[in-house]
Amino acid sequence: MPWSDWIRTVEIEPSLYAADFSILGEQIDLLMRAGVRVFHFDVGDGHFVEPVTMGPIVLQSISERIHRSAGRVDVHLMVDNPPKYFAPVAAAGGDGVTFHFEATTDISGTIEAARSHELLVGVAFNPNTDPEDVAAVTGDADLVLCMGIYPGYSGEPFRPETIDRVARLRTRLPQQTAIQVDGGVGHENINELRRAGATLFVAGTAIFGHEDLAGAYRRLVNEVS
Repeated sequence: MPWSDWIRTVEIEPSLYAADFSILGEQIDLLMRAGVRVFHFDVGDGHFVEPVTMGPIVLQSISERIHRSAGRVDVHLMVDNPPKYFAPVAAAGGDGVTFHFEATTDISGTIEAARSHELLVGVAFNPNTDPEDVAAVTGDADLVLCMGIYPGYSGEPFRPETIDRVARLRTRLPQQTAIQVDGGVGHENINELRRAGATLFVAGTAIFGHEDLAGAYRRLVNEVS
């Protein structure tokens, strides 16, 4: 199933790493009522990135709730040895996985391994990696994730050179391959990122940093509609 079967032209993906975990289910329900279709779910292993973040147990606790309302969970693996996580993510209800270019020397084999678990697949890359190197090896990945910060921490400032990096990536990828941006996305840069070629925007603080989560989400949607 391609991404186009369950995403719209543009998607704002709330990053659950920035949510209030004491009321996580309530916040998910509120955002789905506001129109959210895809949630971003970060997995950090304490090795590839320093923080240990959410894992399959948390994913399992929310995936059915999201699927009941026709939502999807986009799992970002900030981990060493990404294939080790594919089966647990699929079993816990993840719909897609994005692994890091820097975490493996076998991009095509890792994509194939994810597909064997019926997962949609993305390839992420860090700010110190050239977009051209990534575009050359992404093959039939569904998306490429251009990080706007170094991964692992929510709320870090956006790196402005990301806009040019997205534009360079767009010229080198097949048109059907979506470009996602994660890290520091907000009102001050989302339109420039859209014009550069991105269509999937991960928003953490820009949504969960506000008291009115639904309003914050809708304002971002309106920015790029």
